[in-house]
Amino acid sequence: MDMFTSPEFWLAVGQIILIDILLGGDNAVVIALACRKLPPNLRTKGIMWGTAGAIVLRVVLIFFALTLLKLPFLKLVGGALLLWIGIKLLMPEAEDDHSKMEASDKLWGAVKTVIIADFVMSLDNVIAIAGAAEGAGSHHQMPLVIFGLLVSIPIIVWGSQLVIKLMDKFPIVITLGAMLLGWIAGTMLVTDPALNSWVPMQPGDKPGTTEVLPQVYYALGVGGALFVLIVGKLLAARKPAEA
Repeated sequence: MDMFTSPEFWLAVGQIILIDILLGGDNAVVIALACRKLPPNLRTKGIMWGTAGAIVLRVVLIFFALTLLKLPFLKLVGGALLLWIGIKLLMPEAEDDHSKMEASDKLWGAVKTVIIADFVMSLDNVIAIAGAAEGAGSHHQMPLVIFGLLVSIPIIVWGSQLVIKLMDKFPIVITLGAMLLGWIAGTMLVTDPALNSWVPMQPGDKPGTTEVLPQVYYALGVGGALFVLIVGKLLAARKPAEA
């Protein structure tokens, strides 16, 4: 119980909540995109189960954060997966009459999409959360991370529901959300350790470290967003023609 009286503990809690709220903007878009085609009575379930699965997965990821992000090619795979998810979200679905069993499958399909996308998007951010937790001491690191993430759940869920309402009213939000995934994918790809010798780098904030040149980082982000938009729209246009 000593940790609850420590200023360092509460400072770290505040940092973790702030980090997760900032990241929750992306998560809310992904959750909303994945659940937007569910019937209204299933949307809340999809959001709740998807968010719960994503939070549990992120806690597990933090255990392996330092190792995961140092593995070459992991971000390349994750970035490619995010591009695919972004393109898929722009594809129209066939309109037909579904039974209750198919509606249930759709619910868990949406939950699966949320968890996979959050897994990919979390790879770049778990170190920030783990770093904030370290300030309170290694003995309390994981309880602190779990506490901070749990506090942020209502914010992520509320944000997802808000984004769904916006998508119902303004369909352009779907396109912008898919492009956001493309942006995240592009910036993830360029920071993979396997590409360090191929990508223009500059000295980092800490001695002996390097980081990607900002203009290259943003160019890859824009490229990823445009790739998702162009490929998604082309495939979406082809689908009705083939039908």
